[in-house]
Amino acid sequence: MDPVGADAAALAKVVARQRAEMERLRDLAATSAVLERAKGVLMAVTGRTPEAAHAELMQRAVDGNRTLLEQCWLTLGALPPPEEQPSGTPPAPVEAPADGSWRLPPTGTVELAKILGRIGRDLVRVGTPHELARCLLDHLGPQADADAVLLYAQMPEDGLDLIGYAGVDATLAAQWRYLPPVTKVAALDALQSGEPRWLEDPARDRDRYLLIGEPSERWPSRAWLPVPAGGTAWVALGVLRRHGRPFEPCERELLRAVARLCAGRLRAFDATREHAVEGGAETVQAVLDALPGAAILLTPLRAASGEVEDYRIEAATPEAVDAFGRTGREMVGRQVLESYPSVAGEPLWQGCLKALETGVPFQGEPFVYQDVVGEVPVTATYSVRAAPLGGGLLVTWLRHDRADRREQRLADVQRLGNLGWASWNLITQEISWSAQTYAVLGRTPAQQPLDLERLPDLALPEDAGPLTHAIAELIRHARPFDVPFRVETALGVRHLRLVAEALTAQDGTTVEVHGFVQDLTPQRSAELALVESERAMLLQRGILQAERALAARLQHALLPLPSRPVRLAGLRIEVAYLPAQSGVHVGGDWFSAIALPDDDALFVVGDVAGHGVDAVATMAQLRFTAKGMITTGSSPTGTLARLNYLLLHSRDPQTTATLVIGRYDPGRRVLTWAQAGHLPPLLVRRGEVRYLDRPGGMLLGASTAPAFESAELHLEPGDRLLLYTDGLVERLGESLDAGLDRLADAVRTHGCGDYGSLDALLTTMLADERRDDVCVLDIRMPEEGAEATEGADGAETADAAGTDTAGRGA
Repeated sequence: MDPVGADAAALAKVVARQRAEMERLRDLAATSAVLERAKGVLMAVTGRTPEAAHAELMQRAVDGNRTLLEQCWLTLGALPPPEEQPSGTPPAPVEAPADGSWRLPPTGTVELAKILGRIGRDLVRVGTPHELARCLLDHLGPQADADAVLLYAQMPEDGLDLIGYAGVDATLAAQWRYLPPVTKVAALDALQSGEPRWLEDPARDRDRYLLIGEPSERWPSRAWLPVPAGGTAWVALGVLRRHGRPFEPCERELLRAVARLCAGRLRAFDATREHAVEGGAETVQAVLDALPGAAILLTPLRAASGEVEDYRIEAATPEAVDAFGRTGREMVGRQVLESYPSVAGEPLWQGCLKALETGVPFQGEPFVYQDVVGEVPVTATYSVRAAPLGGGLLVTWLRHDRADRREQRLADVQRLGNLGWASWNLITQEISWSAQTYAVLGRTPAQQPLDLERLPDLALPEDAGPLTHAIAELIRHARPFDVPFRVETALGVRHLRLVAEALTAQDGTTVEVHGFVQDLTPQRSAELALVESERAMLLQRGILQAERALAARLQHALLPLPSRPVRLAGLRIEVAYLPAQSGVHVGGDWFSAIALPDDDALFVVGDVAGHGVDAVATMAQLRFTAKGMITTGSSPTGTLARLNYLLLHSRDPQTTATLVIGRYDPGRRVLTWAQAGHLPPLLVRRGEVRYLDRPGGMLLGASTAPAFESAELHLEPGDRLLLYTDGLVERLGESLDAGLDRLADAVRTHGCGDYGSLDALLTTMLADERRDDVCVLDIRMPEEGAEATEGADGAETADAAGTDTAGRGA
């Protein structure tokens, strides 16, 4: 995101929050003022203390189911004019009309107070004399048959200025905006005398006063009332009606009360500022609607000290747009720091202040500002002029888009795209190339541009023919083309692309050709590099597949997988090997289950780190060494020490392996076993599943002086012992302990029953994709009574490792 745009949006939010807070404080101040006035009335009338007067207002509001503000306005509105109020007489109780009607009856102090209360509540929120006039017309229309409301302010030279109106059109308001200080003006007469003027006889009134509007009979009854302001009236309230009946006493009383009610609100306005622009805002907006270009009419908003804090937009042309996309009339009523937050403190802001102070128009220097065009930020240069108009400013701005800027942008596009534009006029023989075209073709600007037919001379011989044919078809038949070709330059062979189209006369003859030539050498070089990379990858894949096939054949040859369960030393042995489903290498998992010369049995499960031919070779070394040493009488721990030495002195001394090895004595039914960093065997006995405690021993190849310990396990009839590699329990994102718990739970579920339970166990444990090889050696002790049949099957040997295609041994 653009930082300037982000700062502008943030500042606009701050301004909006400050405006909302100012409105809240203004309403709070107005509410407090009304409350204090109502309390003062009660204190003066009833003699109560301030606290008691406040409590009385609260109680009246609760009893009448009103808000406190409504009750305050009712209390103030119920008072008769000051000269008619008997001293010490409390106001009549205020109650809402029973029928809900708001029409003022002939005598109705209660109803008058209610109407004034409603008007007072609405007046709290008006912000300009125009809004005040509209508010009064909304209430006086149904109550006094008013059709228009005018507010005239007395000027220092005793003339009158229209500061607010409602019910009349903008044209009429503009015609009667200013009234000269003549004696035949009813509004001025009312201000000078301090008494209302009731105009109810059109014929007589035309002789006495200058009547607003043509024909004057359109408003046969009128009233002009001075709005009191500390003993001196300076605003006249005019009420115009389209029917000629006289004003009834209750209507006159209502209008007098409304005039008094408006006095406080008018004092809250800075009328000397508001009327300068507000009175003619509608007319100005109508004018700006018809003007081209960008312009706005501003009214300064001043602090109590007189300093300009902001400007309000009173009118705007349709082409004016603010930082948030609002245009024309949508901007009216907004403030400048909300619509253009980035101008605060800028030279433009200072120039506008100077224009207000001196009355001399301000012409700013061109400056850079960011527009948003189609949701895309675009930086542009502007010039701004601010001219005083009345008490406000008319601000216009012009966007600069010089031809040299456009040419620079075009040159930047060609340079960044590594392309150049060219055109050939076939009638005048005029040729035009951009500077980038020379660079792409490997020519200098001092060399003359080539004719279109001579362009193939630059191409390599094998590419010249297709380019010549494409140019000929373009000239003869106006067929556009997009042809690649190569050229020889000082920097080597360049891969280019020529795109061209024709402009034709009415008879179809080609008269001009224009297009562009683009250098595609970087893209073409990348494509060639990608082809070479793919070729290398395919070659490497073939090598890996050959290595895999070789490793698989070695495994099959060295350690074939048994085709069915075998019986050794009275035990039933079942073997399973499942290769990994991901990767292209053969793993180093292996096992051995063989009969020894003294009728004992050897059981081994191991896992060599790594994959491929090296892992298979290491696995074969470990397998043959372990078998040879155990056969010649070595103990399991002695065998592990010898295997560790073998790995440390192998071709790759960094190779490591884990291993669990056991020698079973069928006479004693004892398995003597040891381990080198391998997972513990799992024992199932009489329905209980547990892992054997591992004797001491670290993985092979990790230390030059490891210590290996052994343990003994006495097998009982019905026992089941599982030796396995880590591929059975390890899962991505899961701890090893969690995998071991899963295996124990699966064995509890599938550990009993017939010999096919190993299939169910593997299915449960390997539901997801296998990322490593899995090797399992399932050793079972027959139940009591079944041992007599064990020897009948004879002794078999299971001595194997898995391959990439081998499944479970069955």
